Amino acid sequence: MTDAPMTAQAASTATAGDILSSHLTAQAGAFLRALPTAVGEVGARPGAAVVPSAGTADLLRAVRRIGGLLHTFGGTFEQAWAQESRTELRWLLNLLALEPGYVRRAARLLGALDALNGSEADGPGMLAGHAGSPKARALLDRQLTLARTRAHSTVLQELRSARLHALADRMTLLVAEAPLLEAAGGRAGAVLLPQAAAAFGALTAGAQQLPLRRAATPYGGDGLRRLGAVPAARGAVDADAALAADDAPWHRVRILVKRARYALEVCGRPAVELDELDEVLGRHQEAADAAVTAATAARTPRITPATAYVLGVVHADQRLEVEAARYAFGRRWPELPPGLDGWLEIPPAEGWGHTPAPRTA
Repeated sequence: MTDAPMTAQAASTATAGDILSSHLTAQAGAFLRALPTAVGEVGARPGAAVVPSAGTADLLRAVRRIGGLLHTFGGTFEQAWAQESRTELRWLLNLLALEPGYVRRAARLLGALDALNGSEADGPGMLAGHAGSPKARALLDRQLTLARTRAHSTVLQELRSARLHALADRMTLLVAEAPLLEAAGGRAGAVLLPQAAAAFGALTAGAQQLPLRRAATPYGGDGLRRLGAVPAARGAVDADAALAADDAPWHRVRILVKRARYALEVCGRPAVELDELDEVLGRHQEAADAAVTAATAARTPRITPATAYVLGVVHADQRLEVEAARYAFGRRWPELPPGLDGWLEIPPAEGWGHTPAPRTA
């Protein structure tokens, strides 16, 4: 591996600590600026927005980047501090994603059911006029509204907790000085590039575990009928576990894509292709989660067979969305540069260590 692409922009003078401190200071500042706005937004809204509002989106963006940086370049920080920080950031990330996740899932499922039940100019949907559609829609709406309301109450309670205040204090100290190890005094290229390369190695290894050959057919019905090397299903609970095991490697690769993207940002390289992969895998996860919700609703006691049938069709529709996302990933993945060296050959965005402008949520 060569660090020549980096030296042209940093003149070999920046240390790893300089680069990481600059990046962390920017993201911790964004965290502290967005936190009051996000807390106010959560308290003011009943949870009707499909995407997080501006303050929450900015806060989530900062949390993901700080967590990704601490994971990828963790060898340059005090280990106990980095691990504690990542744990607390993950807690806040999961907390803030709860309510918007339910809202997006409701929009996805109800929209899919309305499309299947509609009568368009090019022909009616396969559930058009079906007796179970109205009750299925009402059941999904009721269950997801209840889940969203509970999530909203949980978020409100946790955002007033001492745990959040402690995390805010941790970010305030991070703005002033990051707890770096002695190794961070080395040249940026010599210290950071091997750690960034490890993030890309993990991504490559994760992608190699995916059944890309099975996902290479558009509208892959085989992906719906055969889940690959997962335990045989025995009943409804085991069927859910089999689907979860089939989806898990894809969800893992999405996390690895994010880490690789944040590593590239520290290196000052554009990552548009990784942004696109992240969006594709985001659709995959949203559809997989929506399918689980539809299957769970279909097992609600005392519903009519017609209602259960409609929910089964919605479940199958979302699993087709899962297969479509896998197909899109399989088409794009081979076109990406192999490993970190290929990405370093791309002209830098603004220079080594540049913090990119925030993306629109």
